[in-house]
Amino acid sequence: MGGTANSERRRRALVIALDLGGTKLASALVTGDGRIWKAWSAPTDVSSGRACLDQLLAEAQRARRLAGDRAAAIGVSVPGLVRRDGTVWAPNIPGWTRVPVGRRLREATGLPAVVESDRNASVLGEVWRGAARGAADAIYLIVGTGIGAGILSGGRLLRGAHELSGCAGWMVFDAEGRCRSLEQMAAGPAVGAAGSLALKKPNLTAREVLAAARRGNPAAREVVERAASLLGLAVANLISLFDPEVIVLGGGLGSSGETLLAPLRRTAVKWAQPLSARQVRITGSRLGGRAQLLGAARLALDLSDPGHPQSETRNSKPKDGK
Repeated sequence: MGGTANSERRRRALVIALDLGGTKLASALVTGDGRIWKAWSAPTDVSSGRACLDQLLAEAQRARRLAGDRAAAIGVSVPGLVRRDGTVWAPNIPGWTRVPVGRRLREATGLPAVVESDRNASVLGEVWRGAARGAADAIYLIVGTGIGAGILSGGRLLRGAHELSGCAGWMVFDAEGRCRSLEQMAAGPAVGAAGSLALKKPNLTAREVLAAARRGNPAAREVVERAASLLGLAVANLISLFDPEVIVLGGGLGSSGETLLAPLRRTAVKWAQPLSARQVRITGSRLGGRAQLLGAARLALDLSDPGHPQSETRNSKPKDGK
């Protein structure tokens, strides 16, 4: 009888997933099998750190009201660093140096809450319901305004001694005799700037440069292929270090399709450890902007019910904001 009641509760449960980005705050109610029951978004209020936190709490309370007694837990994806005590440092939110996001969410909603970095949430989302589905060894490489990696090894998130593993944008390369970081050379702003010079058009975005490359513009193609080559070298390093089953490319630039992926893949396979290179799958994100939301939802489900029958990441180490 008790087992039947627990099964029914699991079937009806909804978790609240929040993805706090520098420009957008996305919210969703997610079922136990990964379906998004309801979703909405709003521009992130970065007028002050307090305003951003108040907005996050208000959206969590709104989701709590919509879910009613079906609400089980909250999962939040944030940019930057989530410390082991649950406090958050976010470089693109004013004043967020040590904000107790998890604790404040619990106080505001009465629900258990887990907070995770966007890069780690992304790999969990793709492993649960995306392009890396079911993998125990996977990497999600976000290439957008910045570059970061969520790394799952043996079913566990790799966090590092200071919760800073996966800062892939800090990889250093020798570019024409000068050491520079990967992010300086191959993130979205760098591609936009290089495209502006090559096409002699000011203030181009990476998206516009990619569009020109797809139309066959030779200067734009050269810019994209250079960025893809650098990213391919970074992916080769990740393959050789971690021997993953799959590497998923996401973010605004990483999700741009085969225009970027094809040359990236060629470089990665050429330079990675040969046995790993022959077996790894390098692909674009299947979830797009939903990867972080679904990763946050996965963590919330595990927090509310560690024995959940769909759990694929029970060994990940959530932070509860204490």
